[in-house]
Amino acid sequence: MPRRLPPLNSLRAFEAAARHLSFTKAAEELFVTQAAISHQIKALEDYLGVELFIRRNRKLLLTDEGQLYWPKIRDIFEKLVNATEQVKAQGATGSLTVSVIPTFATLWLVPRLAEFSQQYPEIDVRIKASDTEVDFVREDVDIAVYYGKGEYAGLHCDQLFQEHLTPVCSPALAESGTLNSPQDLANHTLLHDATTDEWRTWIKHAEVQGVNPDQGPVFSHSGMVLQAARHGQGVAMGHSVLSQMDLDTARLVAPFDIVVDSGHSYDLVCPENSHDRPKIVAFREWLLSKVNEDVDDEVLY
Repeated sequence: MPRRLPPLNSLRAFEAAARHLSFTKAAEELFVTQAAISHQIKALEDYLGVELFIRRNRKLLLTDEGQLYWPKIRDIFEKLVNATEQVKAQGATGSLTVSVIPTFATLWLVPRLAEFSQQYPEIDVRIKASDTEVDFVREDVDIAVYYGKGEYAGLHCDQLFQEHLTPVCSPALAESGTLNSPQDLANHTLLHDATTDEWRTWIKHAEVQGVNPDQGPVFSHSGMVLQAARHGQGVAMGHSVLSQMDLDTARLVAPFDIVVDSGHSYDLVCPENSHDRPKIVAFREWLLSKVNEDVDDEVLY
């Protein structure tokens, strides 16, 4: 005869509530209501024939039975998680072709990519630098990083970063005394990537008068714009993701405190019918963890 086990949902509710000593926090973690947690705990207590918690006003404590039971259940869940990760890693093998915007690849992804290779040595990552959207049917590409409005019909999409804009320039230019306010931009060269819309958006938001958003040289990639700014050739419109490394190392500075939402984002996309393939799941989860580290550390202006 098979051995009867308590319902898994009740065990998950108990483990979370015991760890937090709070039904409310357990409910938030498991994305259910507090009443659902209370119901699951009551069902588990009825199954075991013992009380697991002592409820005192706003305080929650474990009974002696609860204190004995929780570490064992916690260890079981940790083993389940480890076993699942091992199985997923076993399926995450082979080559993975990633289409990435060139500047994003150079300034953000590539410096971090060694960490993924160390974590998943069985996956051979191939980076394909491209500014165009992928034809996943005809091209040998598994997953891609797009920059746009975040609207991609028929594709599984995870937002990486919402992009923000603020002017950046070399420290020497900022310290020259000729760039004290946004109005002073009228006397400086504006550096552009393939579009002048971002300068126009920022100038409108900052309510600056007399600055021509179209003047200045145009470069095909944002990386070239930042390079020109580093050499003091003008003021670039800094993208929060792409210019962060330069700001952290003081190769560039942001002379003004005015930051504008560009309305664009960096998104990770792949076909809906392949988003759950182990190697794609491994890369997506790793990449999102790196993004969360940046957000948690508040490194993005």
